[in-house]
Amino acid sequence: MHIKRTPLYRTHAARLPRHLKMIIAFLALAAPVMAVGVSKDLPHEQEFILTAYYSPLPGQCCYVKGGYRADKVLNGEGMRGADGTKVYPGMIAAPSTYAFGTVVALPGIGRFTVHDRGGAITELAGGAHRLDIWVGYGEEGLARALAFGVRRVRGMVYDTGGFQPKERFSLDSFPAVLDRLEPFLVRGQDLLAVSVKAGDRGLSVEMLQRSLSKLGFFDHPLTGLFGSVTQESLARFNTAFGLQESSDQLSERSAAFLAAALRRADADPPVAKNVDSTAKASVIRTAQRTLRFLGYYTGRTNGVYDATLADAILKFQQSRQLVGTAQDPGAGRIGPLTRGTLKSQWNQRLVADLADRLLILHRVEVLLDQRGKNLDQFLSEGDGGAQVSLLQRLLADRGYFPAEKVNGHFGPQTREAVLQYQIDRQLVAAEGGTGAGTVGPQTLRSLRAEEQQEAYLLVRSEGWRAL
Repeated sequence: MHIKRTPLYRTHAARLPRHLKMIIAFLALAAPVMAVGVSKDLPHEQEFILTAYYSPLPGQCCYVKGGYRADKVLNGEGMRGADGTKVYPGMIAAPSTYAFGTVVALPGIGRFTVHDRGGAITELAGGAHRLDIWVGYGEEGLARALAFGVRRVRGMVYDTGGFQPKERFSLDSFPAVLDRLEPFLVRGQDLLAVSVKAGDRGLSVEMLQRSLSKLGFFDHPLTGLFGSVTQESLARFNTAFGLQESSDQLSERSAAFLAAALRRADADPPVAKNVDSTAKASVIRTAQRTLRFLGYYTGRTNGVYDATLADAILKFQQSRQLVGTAQDPGAGRIGPLTRGTLKSQWNQRLVADLADRLLILHRVEVLLDQRGKNLDQFLSEGDGGAQVSLLQRLLADRGYFPAEKVNGHFGPQTREAVLQYQIDRQLVAAEGGTGAGTVGPQTLRSLRAEEQQEAYLLVRSEGWRAL
């Protein structure tokens, strides 16, 4: 028996209503046109010149432009992108032809989303496009940006509206090379100039660790990370110097004591030899002066070991629990143990006095910064503005620049004035030396220190209102 087989699509087609047939026919005709449209959403390859940028924070050890305000201007405040998005790892600045939300994949680096712009972030004449990758906050971010440098790569651009891969980027893939910050240290190893707290990573933390290590309170490798080890070391230092300061951050007072202790780290002991009735007069006079300084001796500095001196030594020994009574061995005489304790107490007293002076100096500097009387930017020929005017006035005050020609423009005359200042301060050897005629870290540090010292002397003689 013969059975006739009819294809299923024919059977079904015969049953379709007429209006559905018309829709299917329209879609069949439109399909080639739609396929052409999809190609606009496909990713395309592009060559890029890459750099990295960061968000500056107050209290850094160093800034790429010399100061916090200048770095904020350079990095566009550094808190949000041009589209309002808060900065985060995975954000990039791209030319204005790139819509916000465009994804860019960079081989070996990661995938990023465009949320920011920049004055120098443009499409270059040679066909390459500039991109700037955000790499973090503060010193750690700056160290990453400097270590990243300038790179040329080919990447893929995924426009908005089409397929876009997810972001993929980790700051861990961008090492923060702290050594890169060293050339930008305007204030040297001044711990009073920085602000660090638990969890921070940067050169300032490494400076803190180095200081604690030199004083014997930190015996671990320098990591630049303010972790539990650093916190415990700072706590021991605070206790040793009688400071009631938190150890989860470096306070101004702790920083001042650290700076003062470092300056006195290599000081000779006040009493170098034993003191008793057989000691030389010169050794006894040193002991009398030391005990008077510490508040235990009120007699004459005559180099005589007598009952008054013996009683003063005993009182000191009892106050430090070295002896109990006058009959104890060594009571009233200065031996090795008492000498070591005398040195510690004498040094702590001098450290405290020096720390108080350093705190005043620091507060003078802060006040000068607040009033705009301190340079806080690197400058060179061609620059202009308020910072150049301030530079010219500072040079005029020191006799290097004519006061009537202060104009806010860094021209040849300003360059010559800076050069002469540098030569007189032995900052450069001659005109051809590195940094000659420009205000870099050393020159900026010198000008700030001189202005700070003048203001400090004014405060000491006339009070704070003199500023």
